[in-house]
Amino acid sequence: MPSSITQNWQTFSAQLAHTGQRRLVLVEGEQEWARGWVQERLGGFDVAGGLWVGCDEGAGAAGVRGVSAAQYKRWLGRETGVLVWDGWQGNPPDGFAGLAGTLRAGGLLFWLMPPLAQWPGFDDPDYSRTGLDGAGEHPFLARLAEVVASDGAVIRVRQGIDEWPVLSDVRGEGAAFRPGATAEQSELVARLVRFGLGRRRRPVVVTADRGRGKSAALGMAAAELLLAGRQQVLVTSPSVDNLQSFFRHAAEVLGDRVESRSESELVLPGGQAICFLPVPELLAQKPEAEVVMVDEAAGLPASWLREVLLGWPRVAFASTVHGYEGTGRGFAIRFRQVLDRETPHWQSVELNQPVRWAQGDPLERVLFRMFLLGARGPDTSKPAPGAVHVEPWNPAQASEAELAEAFGLLVDAHYRTTPADLRQWLDDPAASSWRAVVQGKTVGVLWGCVEGGLDQDLAVQVAMGQRRLRGHLLAQSLASHGGFAEAAQQRCFRVVRIAVAEPARQLGVGRALVAAAEEFCRSQGLDSLGTSFGGEAGLQSFWQGCGLRLVRIGLTREHSTGEFPVQLLKGVSPAGCDLEQRLRRRFARHWQVLIPRHWADMPPELLAQLAADLPVTAEPGPDDWQDLRSFAEGYRGFEVTLPLLREVCSWPGWMAWLAGQDDAGLWCRAVLQGWSWSQVQGAGQVSGKREGEMRLRQIVARWLAQVSEL
Repeated sequence: MPSSITQNWQTFSAQLAHTGQRRLVLVEGEQEWARGWVQERLGGFDVAGGLWVGCDEGAGAAGVRGVSAAQYKRWLGRETGVLVWDGWQGNPPDGFAGLAGTLRAGGLLFWLMPPLAQWPGFDDPDYSRTGLDGAGEHPFLARLAEVVASDGAVIRVRQGIDEWPVLSDVRGEGAAFRPGATAEQSELVARLVRFGLGRRRRPVVVTADRGRGKSAALGMAAAELLLAGRQQVLVTSPSVDNLQSFFRHAAEVLGDRVESRSESELVLPGGQAICFLPVPELLAQKPEAEVVMVDEAAGLPASWLREVLLGWPRVAFASTVHGYEGTGRGFAIRFRQVLDRETPHWQSVELNQPVRWAQGDPLERVLFRMFLLGARGPDTSKPAPGAVHVEPWNPAQASEAELAEAFGLLVDAHYRTTPADLRQWLDDPAASSWRAVVQGKTVGVLWGCVEGGLDQDLAVQVAMGQRRLRGHLLAQSLASHGGFAEAAQQRCFRVVRIAVAEPARQLGVGRALVAAAEEFCRSQGLDSLGTSFGGEAGLQSFWQGCGLRLVRIGLTREHSTGEFPVQLLKGVSPAGCDLEQRLRRRFARHWQVLIPRHWADMPPELLAQLAADLPVTAEPGPDDWQDLRSFAEGYRGFEVTLPLLREVCSWPGWMAWLAGQDDAGLWCRAVLQGWSWSQVQGAGQVSGKREGEMRLRQIVARWLAQVSEL
C-alpha cells in the first residue's frame, strides 16, 4: 500500500492533471540521497510510461525505464507521465528541453542536482563532450540557478531543509482539463485536407511550439485524405520514432477500416496507404504519392527539403518552433526564400493553443525562461547612416533583455539554433563577442572563439589524424585535412555565429562586426581570423567582402544544413599570412581531382564562385591556345579537349570571368563535375550532347575574343 508521502504526491499530480498543469521538482542535495528520495516518491505512481534519464541503477530500483541523455531523440513525439532527470550525470540542454516536452498534463519533472548555490562551479559531466570542461565558473548554470530560484511554481526539495515540502492545492474551479483537439487544431486538419485535395504547388508550412498537436493534426488529415479518395500519403521525419502520435491519431480516424498496421504504415483493404520513408530513401526511390507530409522539418537539411518540395505535387511541412532540432522560426525564415522562389503560392499556419496541457503551464513557462525559447530579435526600424555603434560585449554579463535580443538575432538568422548554443556562448572561456547597437537596441552580434595554440607534438598528431580534440573545429580541420600542423599550432579566432537584424542589413553592420573581430586578433597577437559555414553563395560573397579567402571545402555535406562546409581564413600575423597562402595554393592544386568524387552535386553557381576565389596554378602555352581555338571553331572534339578545358579553370582570370556567364552552370557540370551528357540532359540544362558541346564551344570562343582584345 502506498505510504502517505507517496499518496500526497499522487494527489498533487492528479490535481495538476485536473487543471492541465505540469511542474518542475528540483531535488537539491547529495547524489545518492537525491536518488533515494525520488525512488521513494515514485512508489505510488504508475511509472510504466515514465523515464529516468542518466542512471540505470536508480531507474531499475524505481521500476522506471532508464535511458541515457544521448538517447533523448528516440523519445520525442511520445508522451510521459513522470520524468526523472539525473543532473549529476550531465545536463545537455537540448535533451532536457526536448524530453520535458513529452510530459503530459499532471506530469512531474524531478531534476536531481547539487544545491543551487553550487551551480556556478558545478562541473557538469556533459561539459567534456563540448570542450567546456576547462572553465572554472559556468555562467550558464549560474543563470539557470537564478531563473529557477525566482520561479515560485518550481517545487524545491533541499536535503535537510524541506525534504517534505507542503504541496499546494492547485484544484481549480470549473470543468477538468481534457487533452484533446482545440479549435485551432481542428481548423488545421480541415485546411490540410483541403490542401491535399486541392491544386498542386501550394505547399503548407505549419509551425507550433511543443504540445500544440501538430503531429496529431497531420496524422488525422492523412487519414481523412485516404477516406476522401487519395491513394498514397507519404510521411517523413528525422526518425520514425518521432511519428508515434501521427500514426496513433491516423489509426483512430481510420478505425476498423485498417487492414494492416505497423509503426511505419497503415494500409486499407483497397491498397490505400499512409507510409513512412526516411528522407534519403524517399528521394532515392521517388515513389508516387498525391501528398507528402514532412514532420519536424527543421531537423532535416534544407537541401533535402527543397528536393521534397519540388519532387511531389502537394507537400506539407511541419516544425516545432522551439525544439531540440533547432528553431522552427529559423527554419521558416531560411526556407521561406526557397518557397517564395519555387512555390510563391505557399501557405503558412501557426498553432498557438496547447493540446496536451493548459495555457500558461508552469513547466513550459520556466523552460522558456531557462533556455530563452521565446527569444526574438529587437523590433527596430532601418538605422540612419552612422547611427550604428559596435562594441565588445559579454553575453554572460548582459541583462536578460539584452541577452534575449542577441540570442533572438541568432535564432532568426541561422537555420538551426538550439539551447545548447546558448550554453556554449555563455560558458566557453575562449569566446569573445561584439554587438552592434542603435539607440540601446542590439541590431547585430558576432560570436567567436580562439582556437589552436597546441604544442608542436600534439599539433603533429592532430595533423596525422592520431588525435582529435574538442573545441578546435577550424584549427583541427585545417591541420588534419589541409595537411599543415602549423594550423593547429597557430592561434586563430573563428567566427562561430554572426547575425544582423533584417532592417539593419546592407548597411555594413556585418562588416563592421568582422572588422572589430579582426582588430581583436591584432591586439591579442593572434595569427588569423577564420570561419566555417555551410556553403551558400550569399554568405560566400559576404565573407569575401570582409577579406577572408577560401582554404578548404568539406568532402561531405553538413547534417544540419545539407550544404558542404566552406572554410575561409585571413592571415593577421606574418605567420598567419604565410599559412593562408600555403593552404590556398595546396587546395588550388588539389580541388579539381576532388570535384567529381565529392562535389559532383554541388550547385554549379556556388562551385564557380568558390573556384574564382582560388589562386592561379597554371599558365597557358602556345599549344594550349591552339587547341582552344580548334575546340572553339568546332574542329577538335570535346572528349580529347576535356583535360585542357579543366586546366583552363586554373588559368589567370578564367573562373572569375566564367562565374558571370549564363552558361557557367553548364561548364561546371560537364567539365568540372564530370556529369555525362545524359545526366546534364536529365537535369534540363541541354537537349542533348550536340547542343551541350556547341554551347561549351561558344563559351570558349567568347573568352578568346575577349582575351584577344586585351
